[in-house]
Amino acid sequence: MKCSVVILNWNGGKMLKQYLPSVVAYTQGNGIEVVVADNGSTDNSLQVLCDFPSVRVIQMDKNYGFAEGYNRALQDIDSEYVVLLNSDVEVTPDWLTLLLDYMDTHPDVWACQPKIRSWKNRAYFEYAGAAGGQIDWLGYPYCHGRILGKVEEDRGQYDSVTDVFWATGACLCIRKEAYQTAGGLDADFFAHMEEIDLCWRILCRGGRIVCVPASVVYHLGGGALAYESPRKTYFNFRNNLLMIYKNLPAKKMATVMFWRFWLDYAAALHLLLTGKPKNAWAVVQARWDFMVLRHSENFINKRKENLQKAVISYPGSISDRSILMDYYLRLA
Repeated sequence: MKCSVVILNWNGGKMLKQYLPSVVAYTQGNGIEVVVADNGSTDNSLQVLCDFPSVRVIQMDKNYGFAEGYNRALQDIDSEYVVLLNSDVEVTPDWLTLLLDYMDTHPDVWACQPKIRSWKNRAYFEYAGAAGGQIDWLGYPYCHGRILGKVEEDRGQYDSVTDVFWATGACLCIRKEAYQTAGGLDADFFAHMEEIDLCWRILCRGGRIVCVPASVVYHLGGGALAYESPRKTYFNFRNNLLMIYKNLPAKKMATVMFWRFWLDYAAALHLLLTGKPKNAWAVVQARWDFMVLRHSENFINKRKENLQKAVISYPGSISDRSILMDYYLRLA
């Protein structure tokens, strides 16, 4: 099999009805399949899938989360390439061909993503991925086309193929062998930041990641958890810190964690003062849980493994600037 486009679904029957038709229509060809891996849905998802006989269904017994759900689903996939595709993504003609053609002609590229535009406001980039992800020296992720909550209009400013630090899990095309070599998604993350963690490991093990902007998809976003959900806030802060701990070399760790301590608690205070006490508490809880997990044998071993297998200790694509400083000084 050449490529499997794998949609992880959990209680997303409504999303499947709306977005799966475009995926089926524009994802065809020899050796190409569309797979829906169902994470133990209790809604009408499986009934909806009966209307798409060409789609292969993998049923799991419960909700394993984004990371472990994909890890389990990909055990049943035997393809050269896999695409992790969110259930709320509308694809366009040739979206997949453009990605695969680039990967075929650039064997040093382990993963890529298309340009991600907003489904709701189609002239603008979408928050989760835009035109490829970057990260600053403090571990804060951002995108070409999106910094913090500010999203740019797509005016063709990112229309060249560009190396990026991370490709979005909303539409991530990756070599199956690379996925396995890098260790897959970290199931302990459950959801959020797991694709950035995976991409960090890919870069440290010598692979490249690019955005291929000629390929365009439209993403609704916020399908599983709303952007301001306290649970989402918790996972984003906790998993971001775990990702830094797992991958950052020792000589940079103390400085980064010093600044993150103060900046994270400043973020919690800001949330509290702006009337979001549950989100503020989520940040505090995330930091406490991170401190427990970083001292666990599980994460100590993960860090050791990542550092031992790294051929590049600190990817050059990590920005030496602070995205927070740049953003707020620009507003001042």
